[in-house]
Amino acid sequence: MTKAGSDLNLDGQGNPVWLLLELTYKCPLKCAFCSNPTDMDAYGNELNTTEWKKVIRDARGMGAMQIGFSGGEPTLRKDLEELVAEANDLGYYTNLITSGIGLTRKRLENLKAAGLRHIQLGFQSNHPETAHWLAGVDCYDKKIKIAREIKSLGFPMVLNVPISSVNIHQVPEIIELAAEIGVEYLELANVQYYNWALVNRDQLMPTKEAVEKAEVQVARAREQFGDRLTIFFVIPDYYEGRPKACMNGWGSIHLTVAPDGVVLPCSQARALPDLNFPNVRDHDLSWIWHESDSFNIYRGDSWMKEPCRSCSEKEHDFGGCRCQAMLLTGDAANADPACSKSPHHHIVQEAVAKALQTKQDHKNLIARDAGWVPTEA
Repeated sequence: MTKAGSDLNLDGQGNPVWLLLELTYKCPLKCAFCSNPTDMDAYGNELNTTEWKKVIRDARGMGAMQIGFSGGEPTLRKDLEELVAEANDLGYYTNLITSGIGLTRKRLENLKAAGLRHIQLGFQSNHPETAHWLAGVDCYDKKIKIAREIKSLGFPMVLNVPISSVNIHQVPEIIELAAEIGVEYLELANVQYYNWALVNRDQLMPTKEAVEKAEVQVARAREQFGDRLTIFFVIPDYYEGRPKACMNGWGSIHLTVAPDGVVLPCSQARALPDLNFPNVRDHDLSWIWHESDSFNIYRGDSWMKEPCRSCSEKEHDFGGCRCQAMLLTGDAANADPACSKSPHHHIVQEAVAKALQTKQDHKNLIARDAGWVPTEA
């Protein structure tokens, strides 16, 4: 299997290139693979409009060029259009990452007028019942309708479909639907196991054979559709034997600001409980990026243990994902267990074996829910 993104090497010249604003953790969906924290209620003190605008200005001053408005569901913020307009006026390439549930044609028109350039629409399945299982609510018809509205207004669009055991057998039909809608990009992103997806890992993990079959189907579809539809197929690193080049390296080009103003090297970094990530309410964004301990701790390679420290691939994969290392081994400085060279690789192998032995009743998926207590799983 080929590893999407492994060879990517961007140089931010010491500055963030991509700014992701998680405007809220609130969302009308209850996706079983949601990447938001399982303890979302702990982070309810959202930045206000003025505070978000300052973040946008400060990051642009540091060199950030692309901005993503995400969540949760960002359309739940009534000031979304105002924030998009601010970013557009400053010269950002603006991208909305949305479930589509909070969108209407009128709101799409307003966002376009505000300067929104691109939309990434989350999608679960070409099959209404499967989509309901994964999203936790009945949303299929609404998503199809809004996808067509997005295209009718001329937005470039990515249809993002998290792939799991629940829908991997539907890959050819999902591709056909994407082509019929007229999207330019289809991202078939095999679920990565963080937060809610980690809770549901045994139910969501497909077999290696299913992944390989889907990869063949994607290759055929690429030949069929050519330049009409660009298809990305993101391999799950539990099967790859090598870790993903996570965020192109810790604190390298990517900057996430959480709803409560906490600044993170990636949206999953709250998984590292020993790090005290600064807040834009307390510190200057440039200081956080350049000077804070939490952004400097895993930059470069001096933090690496063996085998990463002497590995010839460390400049390409940066030792893998610090969050995954923490979640699976209890130490963020360990070699990512997804790597076959890691002394902790057996943890991933055992997780795969356990998942494949589990009776996968998809109706028993644990939906994203603020009332769920992680220690009970």
